[in-house]
Amino acid sequence: MSMTNGAFYGGGGLGLDTSELSARTISAVRTGFGVVGAVSLILGLLVLFWPGATLSVIAFFFGLYFLISGALRVVSGIAAPLTPGLRVLSIIVGLLLFIVGIVAIRNPLSSLAVLGMLVGIAWIIEGIMALAETESGGSRWYAITFGILSIVAGIVVLFLPVESLAALVIFGGIFLVVLGVVQLVRAITFGRGSVRTA
Repeated sequence: MSMTNGAFYGGGGLGLDTSELSARTISAVRTGFGVVGAVSLILGLLVLFWPGATLSVIAFFFGLYFLISGALRVVSGIAAPLTPGLRVLSIIVGLLLFIVGIVAIRNPLSSLAVLGMLVGIAWIIEGIMALAETESGGSRWYAITFGILSIVAGIVVLFLPVESLAALVIFGGIFLVVLGVVQLVRAITFGRGSVRTA
């Protein structure tokens, strides 16, 4: 059962019904997922394979990821056919991710714990939002997987004792790569089988 004012199914639930979206909207969403996925994958590989990276470099990479992710979430919150509540939530979460990105890049993070806390909280927020916006169709499981992995990544980075830059690099880099791959697959599968073309 879909809602005409928001392209959502399940009696006003939180999932996005891709059959209610135009081909242009589906293409825009795919592009957004693809950009975030590619950035996550590239930055994750850089984090993992740059052994001499300093804390400020690692902070910059994570900050850049959250800046891009937050900006795209704000844009989708404004442009996508969401229910009013989910539209506001998407914009707020996007702004929070954007702020985390700015803080990570601009603040000379002398404390590893501060960076770990920022990254962990941002990933948990991003995961919860991904679960809230789970779409219908074949890409639904990738959306759920992304949300769960993002929350797990956030919890791992936030609550496990990260005593060295190397530990944050390993945990953070691996999660960036995995989340990037899942998001790229989600970009490819989003909206497949949707009947609406206008």
